[in-house]
Amino acid sequence: MKIGILLTGHAPDDLIEGSGDYDAMFRNMLAGHGFEFETWAVVDGDFPPGPEAADGWLITGSKHGVYEDHPWIPPLEDLIRAIRASGKPLIGVCFGHQIIARALGGKVEKFQGGWAVGPTEYDLHGQKVTLNAWHQDQVTEPPEGARVVGGNDFCRHAALAYGDTIWTIQPHPEFGSDFVGGLIEKRGRGVVPDEVLDDASGRLDAQIDQAALGRFMAEFFLNHSKHEDTERKERA
Repeated sequence: MKIGILLTGHAPDDLIEGSGDYDAMFRNMLAGHGFEFETWAVVDGDFPPGPEAADGWLITGSKHGVYEDHPWIPPLEDLIRAIRASGKPLIGVCFGHQIIARALGGKVEKFQGGWAVGPTEYDLHGQKVTLNAWHQDQVTEPPEGARVVGGNDFCRHAALAYGDTIWTIQPHPEFGSDFVGGLIEKRGRGVVPDEVLDDASGRLDAQIDQAALGRFMAEFFLNHSKHEDTERKERA
């Protein structure tokens, strides 16, 4: 199964050597499930020809806001709508979570309550999980038809599902604690309030449910692939 990764931002230059760019983090997290990957850096204007270029799609995080005026955002929203119409499975993370919501009619804005940074607990599909957060923007109004499948008191719409083909999440299951520590020092200072960063730094030894989310995301893609195989056999 080929997963197309839509890269909407790049990791800080001084962290890439140790962690790889954002697409590499997802490749590592989803390794071992037989996937083939191809990355299109849409943030740099590199787009796939259409939904049929991959069997499943994943949209990464970004330092950009979905409401900002960048020339690559409108065509990305068009591609999201085309992927939805195609029935291909699609996962969005952080910026990906937000841009999918916006493309499908939801509202995204800076949260007046401030930032979420570092290990954060969420109720996800009825279970408690801890994942690394790094965001101020939030989906404040989900699109019509979206189901809220995860959240907490700070971020009510932290995970959304659209039918059985699209699943999105606000925190970063691909971020390990070492990378978040690097972000705190390399990207956070002067942007995020120091007290938020210092509090997050003191919690970086928390157990993160990264492996469990990697399995969940892999199964989301694989289950859809099995469903398509069954439909093809029934039509044959």
